[in-house]
Amino acid sequence: MFLYVALGLFACSVGYLLLAIVLTDRFGREIVNPPLASGRRPVTLIKPICGLEWGLADNLRTFCNQDYGDFQVIFGVHSQSEPAIPVIRKVIAEFPKRDLSLVVCDRLIGSNYKISNIANMAEYAKHDILVISDSDMRVDPSYLKAVIEPFDRADVGATTCLYSGHGRGGIVSRVGAMFINDWFLPSALIPRRFAEQDYCFGATMAVRGDVLDQSGGVESLADFLADDYMLGQRVIAAGYKIALVPYVVANIIHEKSWSALYHHELRWARTIKSVQPIGYLLSAITDVFSISLLAGAALLAAGHTPVSAALPVVLAVVLRTVLHGRVSASLVRCGSFWPWLVPVRDGLSLIVRATSYFSGRVQWRGTDFTLMENNRIRVGGSLPNTRSRDTSTEIETHQQR
Repeated sequence: MFLYVALGLFACSVGYLLLAIVLTDRFGREIVNPPLASGRRPVTLIKPICGLEWGLADNLRTFCNQDYGDFQVIFGVHSQSEPAIPVIRKVIAEFPKRDLSLVVCDRLIGSNYKISNIANMAEYAKHDILVISDSDMRVDPSYLKAVIEPFDRADVGATTCLYSGHGRGGIVSRVGAMFINDWFLPSALIPRRFAEQDYCFGATMAVRGDVLDQSGGVESLADFLADDYMLGQRVIAAGYKIALVPYVVANIIHEKSWSALYHHELRWARTIKSVQPIGYLLSAITDVFSISLLAGAALLAAGHTPVSAALPVVLAVVLRTVLHGRVSASLVRCGSFWPWLVPVRDGLSLIVRATSYFSGRVQWRGTDFTLMENNRIRVGGSLPNTRSRDTSTEIETHQQR
C-alpha cells in the first residue's frame, strides 16, 4: 500500500510539473504583446508605503513614468516619522508635470495597517478606477495601459497581475525570488485554465469605484490579512468578473537574512492556508523533490534495485530544473536562472510547509499578528482594540503639477 501511495503522489507531482511547464510557456507568449488601453480612462494609482524598501525610489519612479493619459499617483504613509518620506518627496519633485501626492495620516480602521493606509489615501482619489500596488514592485511605461484595457468590458469589475521575483543583494534574496518564480507563478496559472479568476494579487489590484462600493468599500477589508484575496471574492460576489492581465509585475526581493525570509514565507503560507485550506493541502504535490525521495524509499522498501529507486529522483530533478528554466526565460527574463539553488529552495519550502500548520502567528512589517478564523487578524495575542474613525492627528498632502 505504501508503495502505491508514494508512486501515486509522485505521478501527481510529475503531472503538475508538466502542466506548469506548458502553461508557463503559453502565458509567456501572451505577455509579449498584451492588449493595451487607449489611455482615455482617468486612473488613480494608490501606493501604500511602510519602511525603506530596497530600491524604493526606483520602484516609485516606474509608476510615475507611465505612458498614459490622465492619471494621478497617491503615496501614503502613517506617520511623519516614516523614513520613506524624504524618498517620496524626492520622487515627487522629479515629476513636476505629474499629479503626484503624499498623504500622511495616522488613522487606523482595523488590524490590517496597509488597508488603513489605503483607505486614508482613497479619500483623495480623483478618478473612478483605483489601481493599488505594493511599494516593492516595478513596472514599465506600458503597465497602466495593460491593466486598464479589460475595463472596456462592462462585466469586468477588477483586474489583477501576476508578479515575478527579482532577487537583489545575495543568495538569500535569490532563494526568496525563486519561491515566487518557481512556485507562485506556475501554481497561479493552473487554476486560470480551469476556472474563472476569483481573487486578486497584491502586486496589482485595479477596481472600478462603483464596484468597490458595491463590494463593501476598502473599509470592509480592514481586519483581513489576505486583503487582495478578499477583495477579489467580493467583486465576484457583486456579480462582476476579475481579469488576469497578461502582464507580469517585477517584485524586487531583498531579504536581509534567512530568518527574515523564513518568516516572510511563513506568513504567505499561513495566509494561503487560511483562505484556501483544501487547496493549500493539495498543493503539497508541488514539493516534487521531497515526494520523489519518498517514492524512491518506497521502491527500495519493496525490494527494487537502487537504480530503480533513483529514477523518481532523477526525473524530479530534471523536470524541476526545466520548470525553473522555463519560468526564468518566459516570465522573469532578467538573468534569474540559478539551477544549483533548486535543492536549497525546495528544502526551505518543505520546512515552511511543515511549520505552517503549528501556529496562527505571523510577522508583518515588524509586527506580530494572530491569524483567526476567516482570515481575520488581530495585533499580537490580545483581543482587537475598539476602532475609532476620528483618531487622525494630521494629514499632510503635497502636490506638484
